[in-house]
Amino acid sequence: MMRRCILAIAACLMIVHSVPAAEPPLVRVASKSFTESIILGEMISELAESSGAKSKYLAGLGGTRLAWEALVNGEIDIYPEYTGTITQEILADLKLTTDAETRQALAERGIVMSQPLGFNNTYALGMRERHAEELGIRTISDLGKHPQLKFGFSSEFMDRSDGWPGLQKKYQLPQQDVSGLNHDLAYKGIVSGALDVIDLYTTDAEIAEYKLRVLEDDLGYFPAYDAVLLYRHELAEDAPRALAAILKMQEQITAAEMRRLNAKVKVQNQTEAQAAAEFLRSDLGVDVDSEEGTRSFWSNVSAVAHSIWLRTLQHLYLTSLSLFSAIVVAIPLGIVSAKRKTFGQIVLGTVGIVQTVPSLALFVFLIPVFGIGPVPAIVALFMYSLLGIVRNTYAGLHDIPPQLQESAEALGLPWMARLRLIELPLAARSILAGIKTATVINVGTATLGGFIGAGGYGEPIFTGISRGDVGMILQGAIPAAVMALGAQGLFELAERRLVPKGLRIKQHD
Repeated sequence: MMRRCILAIAACLMIVHSVPAAEPPLVRVASKSFTESIILGEMISELAESSGAKSKYLAGLGGTRLAWEALVNGEIDIYPEYTGTITQEILADLKLTTDAETRQALAERGIVMSQPLGFNNTYALGMRERHAEELGIRTISDLGKHPQLKFGFSSEFMDRSDGWPGLQKKYQLPQQDVSGLNHDLAYKGIVSGALDVIDLYTTDAEIAEYKLRVLEDDLGYFPAYDAVLLYRHELAEDAPRALAAILKMQEQITAAEMRRLNAKVKVQNQTEAQAAAEFLRSDLGVDVDSEEGTRSFWSNVSAVAHSIWLRTLQHLYLTSLSLFSAIVVAIPLGIVSAKRKTFGQIVLGTVGIVQTVPSLALFVFLIPVFGIGPVPAIVALFMYSLLGIVRNTYAGLHDIPPQLQESAEALGLPWMARLRLIELPLAARSILAGIKTATVINVGTATLGGFIGAGGYGEPIFTGISRGDVGMILQGAIPAAVMALGAQGLFELAERRLVPKGLRIKQHD
């Protein structure tokens, strides 16, 4: 009897041990492309991991529409947003006036809005204090008396319904010299004197750093922009402990505290992760590992080198896959275009039109079809690489002297043999020139992948822009330039093997 009991217990233990441990839930976090949102995203990610969950954080995922669409489509689970943005931009057509109406409208789309995080980061307009004092400007209405002032607003503010169009109409402002640019670059513009008035977030650290005057919104145009978290309702079921940990942020961050955190990144050159970790430890009592601030010099160098290596692998993946696909498609298209004149004009016109679409716009246009991440970036890069290769293949074949073509036909060679043995070798230098041009454009344009969560060298570039950190920008820009030069060098070597010796460009001393 005892033996049977022991065997039964052993069998139960074997069954228990044979059952794989449940995988911790994954929480996909995102933030928009400005410092404050990135800091809040870091907090969300760290709190999720403190509960035992895994987190995948897409920092600086473009603007409002990009983050919102990713949330609704189920590509992310949670991101920080503002009530004014929800009512005035995301759900502007519904004319929502209360939090209850907003929550109901979000629930109908499968989205939940948290309680406010504790601070209101509304829009405002700002000027240099000395300049505003000289002109006697204290309110937004006062700007109407000075039509010569140069305005510079963030690109998103230029277009959103609660931004410049509505503000101009509300205050009847006469200014026409209005530029759209990156929010962080606008501060550089106002400090240098290139701009007179810019849009602000009221928790921006630069307001005090650059001694700016926040103009009074005397007609009450801007609504409240209480910081909240938007998350998919499935998160409560899939990762309840992680969500409970994340919601500790509710009512815990004051406007003064948020300004202080922004200043740590913008003024004191801390990373967003460091600022977030410090707040979580000191204010929420959450123990977070943040070794970045205590690393030795060589540890920091090693970390930067490792980061560049990872970005290099990501960038190579984006560029090599898109470029190889373009070569496979474009060269046959160029051959057929050279043989069929009418078809060729249609093909050249089509790929030419694609090239005229602004690159960042094309990346964003492809997101509804392919989602966020590397796939839309690869498709966009593939499309941008076609023109140079198609056009040069067409030109190389089209420009072959008719006498050579006639001679090949007189020899009785089949068309495929003529193409392989005579025409393509003669056109090889032109084709390779097109591929080299496409490669350089591809490597540079691939940096925009950082805007849509595709990785690569674009991530440090966009992060550096948001921080005003030239060193961080160079971590992406310099390797991208080196990669472009290296790729061009490889094709130079390829030209020596593929182009007949008599057709190569001779180098003269």
